[in-house]
Amino acid sequence: MQTGYEPTPRTTPTRYRERMHYDRATVHQILDESLICHLGYLNAGRPVVLPTTHARLGETLYLHGSTGGGPLLAARAAPSGLPVCVTVTLVDGLVLARSAMHHSVNFRSVVVLGDARVVDEAAEKRRALAGLLDHGAPGRAADCRAANPRELAATGVLALDLVEVSAKVRTGGPVDDPEDCALPHWAGVVPLSLTAGAPIPVGDLDPATPVPGYLQKRRP
Repeated sequence: MQTGYEPTPRTTPTRYRERMHYDRATVHQILDESLICHLGYLNAGRPVVLPTTHARLGETLYLHGSTGGGPLLAARAAPSGLPVCVTVTLVDGLVLARSAMHHSVNFRSVVVLGDARVVDEAAEKRRALAGLLDHGAPGRAADCRAANPRELAATGVLALDLVEVSAKVRTGGPVDDPEDCALPHWAGVVPLSLTAGAPIPVGDLDPATPVPGYLQKRRP
């Protein structure tokens, strides 16, 4: 397997090309750390962008949905696959410059383009749904009741092969114009991160039920 994704005209930006990454390690790390993705597609000729959950299993990105939802219905009506654009973004910091023009955000993002298919094969669907559970809380799929046939029938999954993919990363501090460096305004970076707090049990949980170890590992 090649170590990177081949850039295409659609994954090559017109600006800040130095921030682009096409290696699998960077792309996979961002996809795996992100808890929410945004799925873009055309519905009746108009663009729609929806937030949903995802999981990467190897070189396939699985997207959660409903069998009666717009993306799943559109995908079923597209025999060769539904053209989609899936994005994820992690915000790592606010970049505050001395001038308004040079304020920015430190971020890591991934864009995946391709044709999504509906997952109908039972074994693949169960594997994808387990991956979606474990993406948020690794180990959760084995620590809950599996979906029954009715629930499986109501839950939809889209699969998107990781072929046309790019990552974009911005790091570092503000880049002020030299003539602005003497201005009396604070400049720098405000780091941001997503952290897990202490798990809160549901009110009817047996007090003797311990907090699973995989949830304790998510805490800082």
